[in-house]
Amino acid sequence: MLSTSHGRTSLEALPLPEDEVHLWRAPLQLAPADLARVEETLAPDERARAAGFRFAEDRRRFTAARGILREILGRYLRCAPARLVFSYTSSGKPALQSPPEAGALRFNVSHSDELALFAVVHNREIGVDIERIRRDFAWKEIAERFFTSQEVGMLSSLPVNARHEAFLKCWTRREAYLKARGEGLSERDGRFDVVITPQEHPAVFSVERGLEEALQWSLKEIVDELGYVASLAVEGGTWTMKRCPWLQSK
Repeated sequence: MLSTSHGRTSLEALPLPEDEVHLWRAPLQLAPADLARVEETLAPDERARAAGFRFAEDRRRFTAARGILREILGRYLRCAPARLVFSYTSSGKPALQSPPEAGALRFNVSHSDELALFAVVHNREIGVDIERIRRDFAWKEIAERFFTSQEVGMLSSLPVNARHEAFLKCWTRREAYLKARGEGLSERDGRFDVVITPQEHPAVFSVERGLEEALQWSLKEIVDELGYVASLAVEGGTWTMKRCPWLQSK
């Protein structure tokens, strides 16, 4: 069964077959006891990062997300959450440095408002992104700054009332792909395009690297997150996704 027992880490390792991607869903509005428990597992650099947030709400969400991540990864490695050691790429993407057996485990995290997604897999690069659906932003100005002309054209061709959500779909797909590659979002990145309907076209088309590069990745829209848009990018095409809810203590 792919769940925690009242949110607590067990020393019974969770199975993770090579052809599965596990997607965990967790609320960040934790009960005080849960928040205190996960905060105790954070490393000094994570505590310092949390303290650097200006607003208490952002500190709480960061603390909850990192603590839940540690509990989830600890389940796969039969390791106490506080023992996990992370390293970071130049773009800030985290990876497991310790324990030694963690080398094959890959993961990625994204959260928006009070919901977080955690994607875990073996021996594949992976990225996930989630955004709460909102309409109080100027989508076209942002798209013209970060998206390709093809993507801006696709968005502009949609009915007016569909453009904000479509923008967020495009945004999360770009972000998930870049996070999987360990790269950060840059302005007007024309190396690849994503499309609004991946069922009908390759989900990622790389301008620089060509179709061969696109076919090395799978880009999947994550549905059933009411009020949110989310995307998952995974290296390779032969995998299945399993959802795993993180359960809070009562």
